[in-house]
Amino acid sequence: MIVCSTMRLVVQVKLLPTPEQAAALEATLRAANQAADLVSRIAFQQRCFRNFDLRKHTYEQVKATFGLAAQAAQHVIKKVCDAYRTLHANLAAGNLGKRGSARRIKAESTPISFRPGAAHPYDDRCLSWQHGDRTVSIWTTAGRLRNITFTGSAQQLALLAEHRKGESDLVRRDGMWFLHATVEVSDAPINAPDGFCGVDLGIANIATTSDGIRHSGKHLNAVRHRNRELRRRLQAKATKSAKRLLKRRRRKEARFAADVNHRIAKQIVTEAERTGQGIALEDLQGIRDRVRLRKPQRVTLHSWSFHQLGAFIAYKAARAGMAVIHVDPCYTSQQCSHCGHVDSRNRPDQETFICTSCGFAEHADVNAARNIASRGEAGWAVRHAA
Repeated sequence: MIVCSTMRLVVQVKLLPTPEQAAALEATLRAANQAADLVSRIAFQQRCFRNFDLRKHTYEQVKATFGLAAQAAQHVIKKVCDAYRTLHANLAAGNLGKRGSARRIKAESTPISFRPGAAHPYDDRCLSWQHGDRTVSIWTTAGRLRNITFTGSAQQLALLAEHRKGESDLVRRDGMWFLHATVEVSDAPINAPDGFCGVDLGIANIATTSDGIRHSGKHLNAVRHRNRELRRRLQAKATKSAKRLLKRRRRKEARFAADVNHRIAKQIVTEAERTGQGIALEDLQGIRDRVRLRKPQRVTLHSWSFHQLGAFIAYKAARAGMAVIHVDPCYTSQQCSHCGHVDSRNRPDQETFICTSCGFAEHADVNAARNIASRGEAGWAVRHAA
């Protein structure tokens, strides 16, 4: 048995403020993000991105100019430092293009800016929870607001009451108010698995398991294509009504895809748990940079939320006490799961796999999933050898 660790999750609850409370919350977000813009400009000019050092340059000015309390001012400075840390990490990883590219030059030559309604972090000094009454007390520029009602699912509220730890973010989205609270949950102890279930992630089939179960992406891809065409027509029309419709439809496709991924992940984890297996996933980090596709195919690849599905499977498995391992994906679609022969001719089309060496035939995605499962078993044995 392997010792369990802790997992950080984010619980979203909806706030139900009165009109007066909502106005105070909106004014607070606006002031905090105006302050963040000022701090960002100073940090960029001074080339000062460490929290403690930047506080010397901005703390008093932020409090005096925007009327923020001491703790809120410190959170603004920390938010700016975190934003620049993320930017510098992306630059170092090459996520914003190569040196000299227009996108990279723009990112490096301008200070980070913050939307007026961007999220703002709160700690326990500025935000307190009354779980019995389902209310929160929160600091604003208009003073402390008490008895703001919050609501959520029974599972979310239970997690929040038992495991909340750390900061919470105040978020305004589509006219509604939310708190995103961090919770730390202990993973279940992981027992040695009885083999591995390999999961091949794809576009035609969103996920295929080594047990032969295929989760088709036909419906999801059709919805994405329909939404993409609708966006194109509305953007070309560019009328006020078209812009209103575009605004209403924001994030609709992302919510739909996340719901599909949650359901697929739950089915895969449930089946693997029933059979006592662990789960082997491909390590697809950086696949968008490695893969070369024709222009029409790039849209499909870049809208493919494989990382999200893999993350959903991993965290659901961890909460169920199941082993998860990531393996090298190279040549899993070209390797024969029966004899191990690797040849690009083994896969004449998207669905078909026929080994040119031993004649073994199988659905291409199932064959790839079996290769992933075999690599998972080998990787687990190496890492946990006595």
